[in-house]
Amino acid sequence: MELGRPLAADLVIHGVAAYNVEYRRVTGGGGWPATGDDVLAAIDALDPALGPVVTLGHSAGGHLAVWAAARHPRVVGAVAQAGVLDFLQHPEITRRAAELLGGTPAEVPDLYADASPAAQLPIGKPLVLVHGEDDEDVPFAQSVAFARASGAELVGLPATDHMSLITPGTPAWTACRTAALRLART
Repeated sequence: MELGRPLAADLVIHGVAAYNVEYRRVTGGGGWPATGDDVLAAIDALDPALGPVVTLGHSAGGHLAVWAAARHPRVVGAVAQAGVLDFLQHPEITRRAAELLGGTPAEVPDLYADASPAAQLPIGKPLVLVHGEDDEDVPFAQSVAFARASGAELVGLPATDHMSLITPGTPAWTACRTAALRLART
């Protein structure tokens, strides 16, 4: 939540209503499906008079932004900042997904099918994947593969790491903000 406050404030300065949604983490009573339910409940709580909803999230939040676009009718598009988009493609991502989902793909296949954005295709809404090519946490190849499979727009940023995407004032954040504002005004 702390990481998202400056981003929300920057989006407001640029003319849109922005809500910084926190969700239960695995160590805080979360896990699947509670974490996803928190995101859907937050979208439900938004005043419909505000207009279209565009989700934006970083890393695990990028997973939830795209997942919510697939699941919630009020979401018109999503921006994933180095999003975790395929729970099965990379061993380290699969290990972390097992923590969220409470088991391996062999143990809880239905949860992987429910939670992984790659398993939700086709999503049928505009998706923008902004990813640093030098990301040390979520492989850039994950966004490349998801863009190919989904038709999502991929914005690859050379010489950009994982955290630059959520640092206001950087070209990486500007790319994310520009994508979110474009989707909100579509």
